[in-house]
Amino acid sequence: MADKQPTHSAHAPARGTAKPTTFSATFVIIAVLVASAVSFVAGTRGTELLSMVGGTFGVQVSTDQLDASSLQETYRKLNAKFDGKLDEQKLIEGANKGLVAAAGDTYTQYFTAKEAQDLQNDLSGNIGGGIGAELGNRNDKVTVIRTLDNSPASRAGLAAGDVIIGINGESAQKLTVDEVVDKVRGDVGSTVKITIERDGQAKDFTVTREKIVAPDVESKVKDGVGIITVSRFDKDTGTKVRSSAEDMKRQNVKGVILDLRGNGGGYLEAGIDTASVWLNNQVVVSERRDGKVVDERKSAKNPVLGDTPTVVLINAGSASASEIVAGALHDHGKAKLIGEKSFGKGSVQELVDLTNGDQLKVTVARWYTPNGKNITKEGIAPDTKVDLTKDDVNADKDPQLDTALQQLSQ
Repeated sequence: MADKQPTHSAHAPARGTAKPTTFSATFVIIAVLVASAVSFVAGTRGTELLSMVGGTFGVQVSTDQLDASSLQETYRKLNAKFDGKLDEQKLIEGANKGLVAAAGDTYTQYFTAKEAQDLQNDLSGNIGGGIGAELGNRNDKVTVIRTLDNSPASRAGLAAGDVIIGINGESAQKLTVDEVVDKVRGDVGSTVKITIERDGQAKDFTVTREKIVAPDVESKVKDGVGIITVSRFDKDTGTKVRSSAEDMKRQNVKGVILDLRGNGGGYLEAGIDTASVWLNNQVVVSERRDGKVVDERKSAKNPVLGDTPTVVLINAGSASASEIVAGALHDHGKAKLIGEKSFGKGSVQELVDLTNGDQLKVTVARWYTPNGKNITKEGIAPDTKVDLTKDDVNADKDPQLDTALQQLSQ
């Protein structure tokens, strides 16, 4: 995947040694689902793209042994001299993390079992106990951008435009969006008291937290143009995009906007399925290791929107699976790109289970667009560059979306 300051989108990533799981990265955007403090937006794991290509590379096991005698010597002398009690589990965990970090690759990481589970929750949008509200920074104030349908927030009466000024009786006026999110989230079934300012008056709402699963796909039709917003690539995302596309096709839309802004990735297979809505048995992405092609992934053969004018919206928060989809549609001439340059992560990671229950995420290959470009650090440049400024956000304007609507309405 990849990482997503324009918005904090929480709408926001395998066990079994026989089938290791594969990845890609993320950046950050400006709105935040209150229920999600650990999503791709929060930046905790905004650099993962999980691929379900289990056997692509096979199970690779090295028989090489590392001489760890110096590590044992360090431990013995530390244990003998240290004034205090050593936590052996933490020492082992630290040694493992340090070993993997020393590989010098940002995307090769060691995850404890809990961290691995947090990653899976991120990828699935399972953000635990929350209220189902999207928060963002408007005029330097943490503001409700919207509430999810039938969410605790909407049922309690919170509404778009409410400025959060207090949480559980304490002032929230100097807190960041992330800090507010942390305080609003909590155990399912517990309550949180939120004080907001609306029309110059303070109002209190007591909201009971529920399990929140942030939507990965949302769609609507505006001015005869279909808009499909994909916040992450979950296991069923491709199916949902196809369903939205079929519905838009029935409505005879004159064009479709695929909004991938702030989408840091998810399951690669879902990215392939999404691209298949436009592509007909065409290469979506290839993977190379040591400069040699080790895998080439093609789309399915039944595109719904193959002949429908399409625009893909991207920004610095569009990464990994998002870049794969945007790159494939662009390279095959199926879509124009509008917005800002994407994040730029062109490597593939694989998740491998370890015997102690922890997981290793390791870079195993580089991925390339159908035209043979690896976008690491470069990103994908839009055909039409349109910035989304802080003033635009404060004024609730979206010039990138407006430009896309204008192009498709011509």
